[in-house]
Order: sequence, then C-alpha cells, then structure tokens
Amino acid sequence: HLMLAQWALDALSLDEVWLIPTGMSYMKASRQILPGEERLRMVQLAVMDNDRFRCLDLEVRRSGYTYSYETLEELRSRYPEDAFYFILGADCLFALEDWKAPERILSCCTLVAAVRGETDLTEMEAKRKELMQKFRPEREIILLPFISMSLSSTEIRERIRNGKSVRYLVPDRVLEYIREKGFYLYEENESFKSEEA
Repeated sequence: HLMLAQWALDALSLDEVWLIPTGMSYMKASRQILPGEERLRMVQLAVMDNDRFRCLDLEVRRSGYTYSYETLEELRSRYPEDAFYFILGADCLFALEDWKAPERILSCCTLVAAVRGETDLTEMEAKRKELMQKFRPEREIILLPFISMSLSSTEIRERIRNGKSVRYLVPDRVLEYIREKGFYLYEENESFKSEEA
C-alpha cells in the first residue's frame, strides 16, 4: 500500500495521500481482523517518516459498519475546496458495483484503479468504460499502471506466522510493533491476530 501511495502521489501530482484504516467493514464482518486501534497504530507508524502521507482515523472512530461512500462524503463536507482521488486495487474496480452506494462513491471523487503487470489491461479498460457508462460520474475513472507486486498481505502475514523475514516488505517500526504485540502468530481459527492489518 505504501508503494502504491507513493506511486500515485508522483504519477497524479497529488499534494498528499491520506491512508484510512477500515473501521468495521460489512464485507469482512464474518472474518476476524485486528481491532481498529491496532491497525490505526500500524498505519501511523508506517507513514510517520513521509510528510506527504497522513493517517486518518475517521473510519476506526465511527461506530457500526463503515462504508466508503460515507467516508468520502464526510471528507468532501470537511474539505469542500479539495479534489479527492480514491486509490484502489484493480480487483476493487470489478467489485465496485457490489459495494454500498457505488454511485455516491463516484460522485465524490476521481476513482484511481492500480493496474499491476499481471492484470489484463483490456479487461480493465472495458470495465472502466462500463462503469463510466452505467454511473455517468462527473469525474473520470483512471487506470494507473503500477509495478507488479507478487507478494500479497496474506502472504506477508503467513511469513510472519512461519518465522520468515518480512524485512523491506513492512516498515521497520511496524514490524517492531507486530513483534511486540505478537500479531499474526496464530492460525485464523485460534485468534483474531491472524487477519489483516
């Protein structure tokens, strides 16, 4: 996520990138994930050395399920002079219609989908056009070419669980925090510590 954030910052000439840890996602309700405060702390540690990255706590502080459209509408309300870009992975572009109120998401921001090397650009462009035609947003949906990263967050958690190095994959401060707290050391059915940060 940090590499994509920096990539988008440069490619789109953004002023800042704001990282917002998910609160209680309705899409992950059946999965056990780390408490919001812990995920928030790890993101804060991860971005503290980059003055153009900010970590916001609005989803973690919100009670109940959190929805992207609510977060974007809150940001638009707080910062009416700013233009927002919502950066997400290619897979999210294909799932967007299943999200809560996708039309409201598209009315608040320019959607930026990261296109990695293994993603079929023809399919992505077709999906982009389909969404533009269906929702007719005021702002564009942008496909952002991004370097291919073969290691997923699931694989990183698995490496931690198996005692393998994740150096250079996770910021040192975050890795130290994970070790201190003992996160991701157990199987999914044993502890909440096995799921996403």
